[in-house]
Amino acid sequence: MSVAGQDTNSAAGWDVLRLDYQPMREADLAEVLALEQRVYPHPWTHGNFIDSLKSGYPAWVLRDVDGTLLGYFLLMLVVDEAHLLNVAVEGAIQGQGLGRFLLNQSCACARQLGMESMLLEVRPSNVRALDIYQRYGFAQIGRRKGYYPASNSQREDAIVMRYTL
Repeated sequence: MSVAGQDTNSAAGWDVLRLDYQPMREADLAEVLALEQRVYPHPWTHGNFIDSLKSGYPAWVLRDVDGTLLGYFLLMLVVDEAHLLNVAVEGAIQGQGLGRFLLNQSCACARQLGMESMLLEVRPSNVRALDIYQRYGFAQIGRRKGYYPASNSQREDAIVMRYTL
């Protein structure tokens, strides 16, 4: 496993050095899509993941020693900025430090590819993610009105955040 970034050896209750951290492949997509559908009310489609992989976006999966998918992330690189397109951790194990571990890994990946900052969007209703990003050091830089689909054919804003790598 390639581990880089800040404080990568700690994720509450996990020996991250024993976890399997590998580039995402098309063969991973059935499991990735299933996890995506379990944790997001408006999940990405299979086509979103395929398009990202075919576009060459950096994408990584995290598995336990038994091969069970724990989480993943995808980045898009634009000039000197990485855009964190998607990050997820299996719902039953959220709150155990793996989200922060994946943020560490995504930032390390972006740094290694010469990026200077990381950009992301997050729903205001996703309080847990907002807290993680703020504690990590992401700063709110804007808001996109009606960016996300929401229930009852409504739309939800996106909070735009940036982190200097």
